[in-house]
Amino acid sequence: MTQIAPTPTDALRQRYRDAAPLEPAHWNPVLRVLHDHRSVRRYLPDPVSDDTLRLLISAAQSAPTSSNLQVWSVIAVRDEARKARLAALAGGQAHIEQAPVLLVWTADFARLRQLADDRGVPLDGADYLESSYVGFIDAALAAQNAVVAAESLGLGTVYIGALRNQPEQVAAELRLPPQVFAVFGLVVGHPDPTELAAVKPRLPQAAVLHHETYELADQREHVARYEERIAEFYAEQGLTHSWTERVLDRLASARSLNGRDRLREALAGHGFPLR
Repeated sequence: MTQIAPTPTDALRQRYRDAAPLEPAHWNPVLRVLHDHRSVRRYLPDPVSDDTLRLLISAAQSAPTSSNLQVWSVIAVRDEARKARLAALAGGQAHIEQAPVLLVWTADFARLRQLADDRGVPLDGADYLESSYVGFIDAALAAQNAVVAAESLGLGTVYIGALRNQPEQVAAELRLPPQVFAVFGLVVGHPDPTELAAVKPRLPQAAVLHHETYELADQREHVARYEERIAEFYAEQGLTHSWTERVLDRLASARSLNGRDRLREALAGHGFPLR
């Protein structure tokens, strides 16, 4: 039986769990892929080919990059033993081992530092917080392009922020030189259809879209509306906490950061002084 694709209105309804969703003024396949995004945490063993990987990276390199500095790199990890070690460093996330490839995105100033050393010129500007921001932002923009490209091909993805839990050990595992820092991982593979990964509803647009100036006063109302909508999603996933409880618990203390409270120290130790 041919499956009928959801309408644009259906796509917005599942993104917001709103009985009266926005009516999109325009629609196309790119918008469809963006709105259908979901985190996939169960994968088939089928490989991701080198040709597909190259296409994902060309999509990543098509993302904006500040001043064309291109201060990011990515390490494709397919070796089963290495994936297992990285999964352990990331808190034992099984999908890292299960998926055929883990992409580790890095802020990379080593390439430009090497060019500067070859020419005997200073690169002091790379040591400032602004430059580090650029490296992290460039890596995120590139990775998100790769996500959209992968999902347009029917692949599944999920980001792995937990690679920042133990950054020194991740750097050692990947042999990252000074001034190359692992920002996050991205699992890519063929989704296991038995998982039925769901689209997670987001906050109402009124909570995140401000006009001309920022308005805080109405945020409680928007969050209250969201709590009602995401409660249905959480119930489907067998979860009981509210969204507010979950996000406040996530930021309640340094302990809840799972080692990422040491991030400034780790960055400085790997050649990012953050002046």
